[in-house]
Amino acid sequence: MKTTLTKRMTFCAGHRLFNPGFSDEKNREVFGDCANPGGHGHNYVLEVTVSGEIDKDTGMIINLKEMKKIIENEIISKVDHRNLNIDVDFMKGVIPTTENFAQKIWAILDKSFEGKLLNKVVLWESENNRIEFSR
Repeated sequence: MKTTLTKRMTFCAGHRLFNPGFSDEKNREVFGDCANPGGHGHNYVLEVTVSGEIDKDTGMIINLKEMKKIIENEIISKVDHRNLNIDVDFMKGVIPTTENFAQKIWAILDKSFEGKLLNKVVLWESENNRIEFSR
């Protein structure tokens, strides 16, 4: 039987969608208002799901405190109240679309859950838009 556990966390971050190889006109055409030089922000919701065996001694796949600490240390502390274009090392040189952002989060967390399998990352940019990566 496959068993999964999901932790939901929130953070705020800003970004500007633009490709430096495009003209200002082309950036506006492709990214619309999201290409405005001042950028804009989101209240993101991050859902991280891991799979694993239930430990017979604890009754848990992973201790939720441990899971929260990993997500906080590896992701939230680096992106909360930051500009993804400027302040976040793992987003340098990357157009910070929700797709690219979630893919980077996946890559970081996939290495972080020792002995547990990262199963899914869901990143909500707004209540209407989300991206999901899953195994």
